[in-house]
Amino acid sequence: MTRSVVSRIVHDACFEAPREMPGERWWAELPPDFAKRPEPFDLAFGDRVQIQATAAADIVLRTLGACLVGSLAFPLGYHPFRIKRDLEDRALYGAMAETGDPARFFKKPPSGVRIETRRARFSRFRPSDGICEDLEFSSPYEPVNPHERADYLSHRNNRTAHLRYWRHRRGPRPTVIAIHGFSADLYLLNEWFFALPWLYRMGFDVALFTLPFHGPRQTRFSVFSGQGFFAGGMSRINEAFGQAVCDFRIFLDHLLEYCGAPRVGVTGVSLGGFTSALLAATEPRLAFSIPNVPLASVADLVLEWQPIGALVRGALAALRRPLSDIRYALAVSCPLSYPPLLPRENLMVIGGVGDRLAPPKHARLLWEHWGRCRLHWFPGSHLIHLDRGEYLRQTGRFLNSIGFYDGLPNRRHSLDDR
Repeated sequence: MTRSVVSRIVHDACFEAPREMPGERWWAELPPDFAKRPEPFDLAFGDRVQIQATAAADIVLRTLGACLVGSLAFPLGYHPFRIKRDLEDRALYGAMAETGDPARFFKKPPSGVRIETRRARFSRFRPSDGICEDLEFSSPYEPVNPHERADYLSHRNNRTAHLRYWRHRRGPRPTVIAIHGFSADLYLLNEWFFALPWLYRMGFDVALFTLPFHGPRQTRFSVFSGQGFFAGGMSRINEAFGQAVCDFRIFLDHLLEYCGAPRVGVTGVSLGGFTSALLAATEPRLAFSIPNVPLASVADLVLEWQPIGALVRGALAALRRPLSDIRYALAVSCPLSYPPLLPRENLMVIGGVGDRLAPPKHARLLWEHWGRCRLHWFPGSHLIHLDRGEYLRQTGRFLNSIGFYDGLPNRRHSLDDR
Protein backbone atom coordinates (compact mmCIF):
# COMPACT_ATOMS: atom_id res chain seq x y z
CA MET A 1 0.00 0.00 0.00
CA THR A 2 1.46 3.33 -1.01
CA ARG A 3 2.00 6.06 1.52
CA SER A 4 -0.24 8.41 -0.39
CA VAL A 5 -3.34 6.41 0.51
CA VAL A 6 -4.77 6.38 4.02
CA SER A 7 -7.65 3.93 4.27
CA ARG A 8 -9.80 2.88 7.20
CA ILE A 9 -11.48 0.48 4.75
CA VAL A 10 -9.52 -1.50 2.18
CA HIS A 11 -10.71 -0.72 -1.32
CA ASP A 12 -10.00 -3.75 -3.48
CA ALA A 13 -9.95 -1.62 -6.64
CA CYS A 14 -7.26 0.69 -5.33
CA PHE A 15 -4.28 -1.28 -6.49
CA GLU A 16 -5.49 -4.24 -8.57
CA ALA A 17 -8.36 -3.12 -10.80
CA PRO A 18 -7.58 -1.06 -13.92
CA ARG A 19 -8.24 2.63 -13.83
CA GLU A 20 -11.75 3.54 -14.87
CA MET A 21 -11.06 7.26 -15.26
CA PRO A 22 -11.42 8.06 -18.96
CA GLY A 23 -9.38 10.56 -20.93
CA GLU A 24 -9.96 14.24 -21.50
CA ARG A 25 -13.35 13.64 -23.14
CA TRP A 26 -14.71 11.93 -20.03
CA TRP A 27 -18.29 12.82 -20.92
CA ALA A 28 -18.13 10.52 -23.95
CA GLU A 29 -15.72 7.89 -22.60
CA LEU A 30 -17.17 7.22 -19.13
CA PRO A 31 -19.30 4.05 -19.43
CA PRO A 32 -22.99 4.81 -20.03
CA ASP A 33 -23.92 2.45 -17.20
CA PHE A 34 -21.59 4.13 -14.68
CA ALA A 35 -24.57 5.03 -12.47
CA LYS A 36 -25.58 1.36 -12.22
CA ARG A 37 -22.15 -0.11 -11.55
CA PRO A 38 -21.44 -1.41 -8.05
CA GLU A 39 -18.37 -0.28 -6.15
CA PRO A 40 -16.38 -3.26 -4.81
CA PHE A 41 -14.93 -3.23 -1.32
CA ASP A 42 -13.19 -5.90 0.71
CA LEU A 43 -15.08 -5.63 4.00
CA ALA A 44 -14.89 -7.39 7.33
CA PHE A 45 -18.21 -8.73 8.65
CA GLY A 46 -18.55 -6.01 11.31
CA ASP A 47 -17.91 -3.25 8.81
CA ARG A 48 -20.40 -4.79 6.38
CA VAL A 49 -23.15 -4.74 9.02
CA GLN A 50 -22.44 -1.12 9.97
CA ILE A 51 -22.33 0.02 6.37
CA GLN A 52 -25.58 -1.69 5.40
CA ALA A 53 -27.33 -0.13 8.39
CA THR A 54 -26.11 3.39 7.66
CA ALA A 55 -26.77 3.03 3.92
CA ALA A 56 -30.45 2.36 4.64
CA ALA A 57 -30.85 5.88 6.06
CA ASP A 58 -29.32 7.33 2.91
CA ILE A 59 -31.71 5.40 0.67
CA VAL A 60 -34.74 6.72 2.57
CA LEU A 61 -33.50 10.31 2.40
CA ARG A 62 -32.49 9.92 -1.25
CA THR A 63 -35.98 8.77 -2.18
CA LEU A 64 -37.64 11.56 -0.24
CA GLY A 65 -35.24 14.14 -1.66
CA ALA A 66 -35.69 12.86 -5.21
CA CYS A 67 -39.44 13.06 -4.87
CA LEU A 68 -39.22 16.61 -3.51
CA VAL A 69 -36.72 17.82 -6.10
CA GLY A 70 -38.53 15.93 -8.85
CA SER A 71 -41.90 17.44 -8.03
CA LEU A 72 -40.56 20.99 -7.65
CA ALA A 73 -37.61 21.12 -10.06
CA PHE A 74 -38.61 18.78 -12.89
CA PRO A 75 -41.67 20.76 -14.00
CA LEU A 76 -39.54 23.92 -14.15
CA GLY A 77 -36.19 22.80 -15.45
CA TYR A 78 -36.21 19.21 -16.66
CA HIS A 79 -39.26 18.72 -18.81
CA PRO A 80 -38.43 17.67 -22.40
CA PHE A 81 -38.77 21.18 -23.84
CA ARG A 82 -36.40 22.72 -21.27
CA ILE A 83 -33.89 19.88 -21.68
CA LYS A 84 -34.05 20.37 -25.44
CA ARG A 85 -33.26 24.09 -25.02
CA ASP A 86 -30.42 23.39 -22.61
CA LEU A 87 -28.97 20.80 -24.97
CA GLU A 88 -29.01 23.40 -27.71
CA ASP A 89 -26.76 25.51 -25.47
CA ARG A 90 -24.38 22.62 -24.91
CA ALA A 91 -22.18 23.78 -27.81
CA LEU A 92 -21.42 27.01 -25.92
CA TYR A 93 -20.50 25.26 -22.70
CA GLY A 94 -19.00 22.16 -24.33
CA ALA A 95 -16.57 24.13 -26.46
CA MET A 96 -15.18 25.72 -23.29
CA ALA A 97 -14.87 22.36 -21.54
CA GLU A 98 -13.07 20.81 -24.51
CA THR A 99 -10.23 23.32 -24.20
CA GLY A 100 -9.36 21.92 -20.77
CA ASP A 101 -8.78 25.52 -19.65
CA PRO A 102 -11.02 26.43 -16.70
CA ALA A 103 -10.35 30.15 -17.24
CA ARG A 104 -12.52 30.04 -20.35
CA PHE A 105 -15.62 29.65 -18.15
CA PHE A 106 -14.42 30.55 -14.66
CA LYS A 107 -13.30 34.11 -15.34
CA LYS A 108 -11.03 35.84 -12.88
CA PRO A 109 -13.24 38.04 -10.69
CA PRO A 110 -12.66 41.79 -10.51
CA SER A 111 -10.41 43.18 -7.82
CA GLY A 112 -11.42 45.76 -5.27
CA VAL A 113 -14.89 44.37 -4.57
CA ARG A 114 -16.24 46.14 -1.46
CA ILE A 115 -16.89 43.68 1.35
CA GLU A 116 -19.08 44.64 4.30
CA THR A 117 -18.30 43.19 7.71
CA ARG A 118 -20.45 43.08 10.82
CA ARG A 119 -20.53 41.19 14.09
CA ALA A 120 -22.31 37.87 13.62
CA ARG A 121 -25.65 37.31 15.29
CA PHE A 122 -26.97 33.99 16.59
CA SER A 123 -23.58 32.28 16.54
CA ARG A 124 -23.33 29.34 18.92
CA PHE A 125 -19.54 29.26 18.72
CA ARG A 126 -18.15 32.48 20.17
CA PRO A 127 -14.50 32.02 21.18
CA SER A 128 -13.29 34.18 24.05
CA ASP A 129 -10.05 35.03 22.24
CA GLY A 130 -11.61 35.75 18.87
CA ILE A 131 -14.29 37.48 16.84
CA CYS A 132 -17.12 36.00 14.81
CA GLU A 133 -18.11 38.13 11.82
CA ASP A 134 -20.44 37.94 8.86
CA LEU A 135 -18.95 39.12 5.56
CA GLU A 136 -20.98 39.93 2.48
CA PHE A 137 -20.70 41.70 -0.86
CA SER A 138 -22.73 42.34 -3.97
CA SER A 139 -21.69 39.57 -6.35
CA PRO A 140 -20.37 40.90 -9.68
CA TYR A 141 -21.01 37.55 -11.38
CA GLU A 142 -22.78 37.62 -14.73
CA PRO A 143 -23.76 34.37 -16.47
CA VAL A 144 -21.58 33.35 -19.38
CA ASN A 145 -24.60 32.14 -21.32
CA PRO A 146 -26.49 35.17 -22.70
CA HIS A 147 -29.73 33.16 -22.65
CA GLU A 148 -29.44 32.85 -18.88
CA ARG A 149 -28.48 36.37 -17.85
CA ALA A 150 -31.85 38.07 -17.43
CA ASP A 151 -33.46 35.22 -15.50
CA TYR A 152 -30.38 34.47 -13.40
CA LEU A 153 -29.80 38.05 -12.35
CA SER A 154 -33.48 38.55 -11.51
CA HIS A 155 -32.98 36.56 -8.28
CA ARG A 156 -32.00 39.46 -6.05
CA ASN A 157 -31.20 37.51 -2.88
CA ASN A 158 -28.72 35.37 -4.77
CA ARG A 159 -26.77 38.46 -5.82
CA THR A 160 -25.34 38.90 -2.30
CA ALA A 161 -22.50 36.56 -1.28
CA HIS A 162 -22.11 35.49 2.37
CA LEU A 163 -19.30 34.15 4.56
CA ARG A 164 -19.21 33.57 8.32
CA TYR A 165 -15.69 34.09 9.63
CA TRP A 166 -14.13 33.25 13.00
CA ARG A 167 -10.76 34.94 13.51
CA HIS A 168 -8.32 35.24 16.37
CA ARG A 169 -7.74 38.69 17.80
CA ARG A 170 -4.02 38.00 17.63
CA GLY A 171 -3.98 37.15 13.96
CA PRO A 172 -3.73 36.63 11.13
CA ARG A 173 -3.71 32.83 10.96
CA PRO A 174 -3.87 30.06 8.35
CA THR A 175 -7.55 29.78 7.45
CA VAL A 176 -9.80 26.83 6.65
CA ILE A 177 -12.93 27.59 4.60
CA ALA A 178 -15.70 24.99 4.65
CA ILE A 179 -18.49 24.65 2.08
CA HIS A 180 -21.79 23.04 3.04
CA GLY A 181 -23.79 20.45 1.14
CA PHE A 182 -27.02 20.74 -0.83
CA SER A 183 -29.80 22.28 1.27
CA ALA A 184 -27.58 22.01 4.38
CA ASP A 185 -26.38 25.58 4.87
CA LEU A 186 -27.27 26.05 8.56
CA TYR A 187 -24.28 27.49 10.40
CA LEU A 188 -24.94 25.53 13.58
CA LEU A 189 -24.97 22.23 11.68
CA ASN A 190 -21.78 23.00 9.80
CA GLU A 191 -19.90 24.28 12.85
CA TRP A 192 -20.28 20.78 14.26
CA PHE A 193 -19.86 18.79 11.06
CA PHE A 194 -16.59 20.43 10.03
CA ALA A 195 -15.33 20.48 13.66
CA LEU A 196 -14.71 24.22 13.35
CA PRO A 197 -14.30 24.83 17.11
CA TRP A 198 -11.61 22.14 17.19
CA LEU A 199 -9.80 23.63 14.20
CA TYR A 200 -10.06 27.08 15.77
CA ARG A 201 -8.59 25.82 19.04
CA MET A 202 -5.71 24.40 17.03
CA GLY A 203 -4.90 27.98 16.12
CA PHE A 204 -6.51 28.29 12.70
CA ASP A 205 -9.02 30.89 11.63
CA VAL A 206 -12.12 29.24 10.13
CA ALA A 207 -14.98 30.25 7.85
CA LEU A 208 -18.19 28.94 6.31
CA PHE A 209 -19.06 29.86 2.72
CA THR A 210 -22.69 29.92 1.54
CA LEU A 211 -23.36 28.46 -1.90
CA PRO A 212 -25.58 30.29 -4.41
CA PHE A 213 -29.34 29.85 -3.93
CA HIS A 214 -28.87 28.61 -0.34
CA GLY A 215 -29.75 30.20 2.99
CA PRO A 216 -30.12 33.97 2.64
CA ARG A 217 -29.42 33.55 -1.10
CA GLN A 218 -32.59 31.54 -1.75
CA THR A 219 -34.91 32.43 -4.58
CA ARG A 220 -38.24 33.99 -3.77
CA PHE A 221 -40.89 31.39 -2.92
CA SER A 222 -38.29 28.62 -2.47
CA VAL A 223 -39.79 25.67 -0.64
CA PHE A 224 -36.37 24.56 0.60
CA SER A 225 -32.85 25.95 0.67
CA GLY A 226 -31.00 25.24 -2.56
CA GLN A 227 -34.10 24.73 -4.70
CA GLY A 228 -32.99 27.43 -7.12
CA PHE A 229 -29.60 25.78 -7.67
CA PHE A 230 -31.18 22.97 -9.71
CA ALA A 231 -34.68 24.21 -10.53
CA GLY A 232 -33.56 26.27 -13.52
CA GLY A 233 -32.22 23.39 -15.60
CA MET A 234 -28.74 22.39 -16.71
CA SER A 235 -27.65 25.86 -17.76
CA ARG A 236 -28.61 27.17 -14.31
CA ILE A 237 -26.42 24.49 -12.71
CA ASN A 238 -23.42 25.57 -14.77
CA GLU A 239 -23.91 29.22 -13.92
CA ALA A 240 -24.50 28.50 -10.22
CA PHE A 241 -21.15 26.72 -10.02
CA GLY A 242 -19.61 29.57 -11.98
CA GLN A 243 -20.92 32.03 -9.42
CA ALA A 244 -19.85 29.85 -6.50
CA VAL A 245 -16.26 29.83 -7.76
CA CYS A 246 -16.32 33.56 -8.54
CA ASP A 247 -17.70 34.57 -5.13
CA PHE A 248 -15.36 32.23 -3.25
CA ARG A 249 -12.34 33.71 -5.03
CA ILE A 250 -13.39 37.23 -4.03
CA PHE A 251 -13.55 36.16 -0.40
CA LEU A 252 -10.16 34.47 -0.88
CA ASP A 253 -8.74 37.75 -2.19
CA HIS A 254 -10.06 39.49 0.93
CA LEU A 255 -8.61 36.94 3.36
CA LEU A 256 -5.19 36.84 1.71
CA GLU A 257 -4.75 40.51 0.86
CA TYR A 258 -6.79 42.45 3.42
CA CYS A 259 -6.89 40.11 6.42
CA GLY A 260 -3.33 38.87 5.84
CA ALA A 261 -4.03 35.14 6.10
CA PRO A 262 -0.72 33.39 5.30
CA ARG A 263 -2.45 30.33 3.83
CA VAL A 264 -6.04 29.37 2.98
CA GLY A 265 -7.40 25.91 2.25
CA VAL A 266 -10.85 24.58 1.40
CA THR A 267 -12.93 21.60 2.35
CA GLY A 268 -16.53 20.77 1.52
CA VAL A 269 -19.13 18.07 1.89
CA SER A 270 -21.30 16.63 -0.90
CA LEU A 271 -22.22 19.53 -3.20
CA GLY A 272 -19.64 21.56 -1.28
CA GLY A 273 -17.13 18.78 -1.91
CA PHE A 274 -17.81 19.05 -5.63
CA THR A 275 -17.29 22.82 -5.36
CA SER A 276 -14.02 22.39 -3.45
CA ALA A 277 -12.83 20.08 -6.25
CA LEU A 278 -13.71 22.77 -8.80
CA LEU A 279 -11.73 25.29 -6.78
CA ALA A 280 -8.69 22.99 -6.89
CA ALA A 281 -8.89 23.30 -10.70
CA THR A 282 -9.38 27.08 -10.76
CA GLU A 283 -7.54 28.64 -7.81
CA PRO A 284 -3.80 27.88 -7.48
CA ARG A 285 -3.43 30.04 -4.37
CA LEU A 286 -5.24 27.46 -2.23
CA ALA A 287 -3.07 25.50 0.17
CA PHE A 288 -5.23 22.37 -0.06
CA SER A 289 -8.57 20.93 -1.13
CA ILE A 290 -10.40 18.18 0.77
CA PRO A 291 -13.69 17.07 -0.82
CA ASN A 292 -15.73 14.99 1.62
CA VAL A 293 -18.30 12.50 0.19
CA PRO A 294 -18.19 14.41 -3.11
CA LEU A 295 -20.09 13.76 -6.30
CA ALA A 296 -18.02 13.71 -9.49
CA SER A 297 -20.66 13.96 -12.24
CA VAL A 298 -24.01 15.66 -11.64
CA ALA A 299 -25.53 13.99 -14.71
CA ASP A 300 -24.68 10.49 -13.50
CA LEU A 301 -25.69 11.17 -9.91
CA VAL A 302 -29.18 12.31 -10.92
CA LEU A 303 -29.78 8.97 -12.64
CA GLU A 304 -29.38 7.21 -9.28
CA TRP A 305 -31.92 9.41 -7.52
CA GLN A 306 -35.30 7.82 -8.14
CA PRO A 307 -37.87 8.80 -9.28
CA ILE A 308 -36.16 11.85 -10.82
CA GLY A 309 -33.66 9.56 -12.56
CA ALA A 310 -36.47 7.77 -14.37
CA LEU A 311 -37.96 11.12 -15.42
CA VAL A 312 -34.64 12.27 -16.89
CA ARG A 313 -34.17 8.97 -18.71
CA GLY A 314 -37.69 9.29 -20.09
CA ALA A 315 -37.02 12.83 -21.29
CA LEU A 316 -33.79 11.72 -23.00
CA ALA A 317 -35.61 8.84 -24.67
CA ALA A 318 -38.36 11.17 -25.89
CA LEU A 319 -35.74 13.48 -27.38
CA ARG A 320 -33.64 10.55 -28.65
CA ARG A 321 -30.57 11.89 -26.93
CA PRO A 322 -27.77 9.92 -25.23
CA LEU A 323 -26.60 10.48 -21.67
CA SER A 324 -23.32 11.83 -23.03
CA ASP A 325 -25.20 14.92 -24.29
CA ILE A 326 -26.19 15.85 -20.73
CA ARG A 327 -22.67 15.17 -19.48
CA TYR A 328 -21.32 17.36 -22.27
CA ALA A 329 -23.75 20.16 -21.40
CA LEU A 330 -22.55 20.06 -17.77
CA ALA A 331 -18.86 19.32 -18.41
CA VAL A 332 -17.84 22.97 -18.21
CA SER A 333 -18.67 23.04 -14.49
CA CYS A 334 -17.28 19.58 -13.66
CA PRO A 335 -13.85 19.06 -12.02
CA LEU A 336 -13.27 15.98 -14.20
CA SER A 337 -12.87 18.33 -17.18
CA TYR A 338 -9.76 20.06 -15.80
CA PRO A 339 -6.46 19.04 -14.23
CA PRO A 340 -6.01 20.24 -10.64
CA LEU A 341 -3.80 23.29 -10.18
CA LEU A 342 -2.68 22.12 -6.74
CA PRO A 343 0.09 19.55 -6.27
CA ARG A 344 -1.09 15.99 -5.73
CA GLU A 345 0.33 16.10 -2.19
CA ASN A 346 -2.07 18.94 -1.35
CA LEU A 347 -5.20 17.01 -2.33
CA MET A 348 -7.21 14.57 -0.22
CA VAL A 349 -10.52 12.78 -0.82
CA ILE A 350 -12.77 11.42 1.94
CA GLY A 351 -15.46 8.89 1.00
CA GLY A 352 -18.16 6.90 2.77
CA VAL A 353 -18.34 3.22 1.85
CA GLY A 354 -22.09 3.11 2.53
CA ASP A 355 -22.87 6.42 0.84
CA ARG A 356 -26.02 6.13 -1.28
CA LEU A 357 -26.56 9.86 -1.88
CA ALA A 358 -23.16 10.40 -3.55
CA PRO A 359 -22.04 6.77 -3.97
CA PRO A 360 -18.35 5.95 -3.39
CA LYS A 361 -17.74 5.43 -7.11
CA HIS A 362 -17.86 9.25 -7.39
CA ALA A 363 -15.16 9.73 -4.74
CA ARG A 364 -13.02 7.10 -6.47
CA LEU A 365 -13.50 8.72 -9.87
CA LEU A 366 -12.29 12.06 -8.50
CA TRP A 367 -9.42 10.31 -6.72
CA GLU A 368 -8.31 8.70 -9.98
CA HIS A 369 -8.63 12.01 -11.83
CA TRP A 370 -6.38 13.57 -9.17
CA GLY A 371 -3.64 11.02 -9.76
CA ARG A 372 -4.64 8.79 -6.85
CA CYS A 373 -3.93 11.36 -4.16
CA ARG A 374 -4.40 10.74 -0.44
CA LEU A 375 -7.68 8.90 0.17
CA HIS A 376 -9.59 7.94 3.30
CA TRP A 377 -12.67 5.72 3.44
CA PHE A 378 -14.88 5.67 6.53
CA PRO A 379 -17.41 2.94 7.35
CA GLY A 380 -20.54 5.02 7.09
CA SER A 381 -22.89 6.77 4.73
CA HIS A 382 -23.50 10.25 3.38
CA LEU A 383 -25.38 11.22 6.54
CA ILE A 384 -23.82 8.99 9.20
CA HIS A 385 -20.05 9.36 9.35
CA LEU A 386 -18.87 6.53 11.57
CA ASP A 387 -15.24 6.82 12.70
CA ARG A 388 -15.45 10.56 12.08
CA GLY A 389 -12.80 11.08 14.73
CA GLU A 390 -10.39 8.92 12.75
CA TYR A 391 -10.76 10.80 9.50
CA LEU A 392 -10.39 14.08 11.38
CA ARG A 393 -7.10 12.75 12.76
CA GLN A 394 -6.07 11.75 9.25
CA THR A 395 -7.02 15.21 8.05
CA GLY A 396 -4.85 16.69 10.78
CA ARG A 397 -1.89 14.57 9.70
CA PHE A 398 -2.49 15.64 6.12
CA LEU A 399 -2.40 19.33 7.13
CA ASN A 400 0.78 18.63 9.08
CA SER A 401 2.39 16.92 6.08
CA ILE A 402 1.87 19.98 3.86
CA GLY A 403 3.06 22.43 6.53
CA PHE A 404 -0.30 24.17 6.75
CA TYR A 405 0.02 25.08 10.41
CA ASP A 406 3.71 25.90 10.46
CA GLY A 407 4.35 28.94 12.62
CA LEU A 408 1.10 28.86 14.59
CA PRO A 409 1.68 30.80 17.83
CA ASN A 410 1.37 28.94 21.12
CA ARG A 411 -0.08 25.79 19.65
CA ARG A 412 -2.04 24.25 22.50
CA HIS A 413 -3.33 20.97 21.11
CA SER A 414 -2.14 18.17 18.90
CA LEU A 415 -4.01 17.49 15.69
CA ASP A 416 -4.30 13.92 16.95
CA ASP A 417 -6.18 15.12 20.04
CA ARG A 418 -9.65 14.32 18.82
